[in-house]
Amino acid sequence: MNVLWYYVIFFAIVWVLALLFRNKLKMDVYGPILMRRTQKMRGFIEWVANTSPRFWRWSMNLGIPISVFCMGLSVYLIIISLPRMFQSPQAALLLPGVDIPGSPIFIPIFSGIIALILLMIVHEFGHGILARAQGVGIKSIGVILLAILPGAFVELDEEDVKKAKRSVKLRIYAAGSMFNFGLAAIAWVVVIILTSSFIPYAFQSDGVKIISVTPGGPAEGVLQEGMVVSSINGISVNSGAAYTDLIINKTKPGDTMTYVTDQGTYTITSTSNPNNASTAYPGTRNEIHLEVKPSVAQTYGDIIPWFLFDLADVCYWIYALNIMVGLFNLLPMKPLDGGIIFEELLRYKVSENVTGKIVSSVSWIMIGIVTLLVVYGTVPGILKMF
Repeated sequence: MNVLWYYVIFFAIVWVLALLFRNKLKMDVYGPILMRRTQKMRGFIEWVANTSPRFWRWSMNLGIPISVFCMGLSVYLIIISLPRMFQSPQAALLLPGVDIPGSPIFIPIFSGIIALILLMIVHEFGHGILARAQGVGIKSIGVILLAILPGAFVELDEEDVKKAKRSVKLRIYAAGSMFNFGLAAIAWVVVIILTSSFIPYAFQSDGVKIISVTPGGPAEGVLQEGMVVSSINGISVNSGAAYTDLIINKTKPGDTMTYVTDQGTYTITSTSNPNNASTAYPGTRNEIHLEVKPSVAQTYGDIIPWFLFDLADVCYWIYALNIMVGLFNLLPMKPLDGGIIFEELLRYKVSENVTGKIVSSVSWIMIGIVTLLVVYGTVPGILKMF
């Protein structure tokens, strides 16, 4: 069954349970918004903030200009993506396990879910830690569901926020994305260390593994996730470069492709790539299939090498998603943190009335661009899945 249906069923069950047991589960429902507040973890945030309030404040003094720079970078990246989108639509949906035809991004379900959970926790804890380090109270912590979009939040004391200096507010608003970037940096260091040392030492390639079969693609119903491909049309594909060369340079749309796999031999007919009609599209995503070298298995067994391999994969997606979401969150678009930072900066020199008009106008422009990119880039790909 299409993975999207699992998400639909899961969120439908969540909504039904929340509405049926609203009081028992202590859920708040505001139209399409589902919230659950708690007082748990406040003590932990308080403890972290009190370990070194001066460090947190001074680190975010650096975080404010970085946030402003990233705000400009985010606007630049999203604007230059518009003409590219019309020339060659690039569908992208940050839902782990969902493979959209033509999408340049596919997030593994296990690694993706872990990365998204850590992303939300670290982001909101960043806000909370900086708030408490500067004397701003926290009313509650919780999770939120906007229809089917999950999130987390730290609810600050409104009166404390109103009384706070502008610099205090900017540190708090910048902290979320800065904590995401910090987590991304840590994860990237782990990836570099593992992929440049232990993994090349411990593993060897014996083909290409199919990690996803795109719904509605040529391979659907023929090839299956988990198959290990040793050759296609008689050409060995024991490396990523060999596979890419085969698809781009040796295969054309409409060509027959014969896969020799560990589960038998299968034949499909390629179609045109949704993003480039001149190249073949088999409708699969692949990665190099690795096996532990016999010498390494004798010394360490299989569990340790595969644990470190999976750790590298999880850390890669922690890095990638924290960077992507951290940058997106800094767009000058309310209610995102970037929109609030943009508003606070304008108030330094611009009257409240004019600031409100500027922020509102820029927010709607950004919302329009993001909506256009999502609809034009993602909806056609989603429709091909059904």
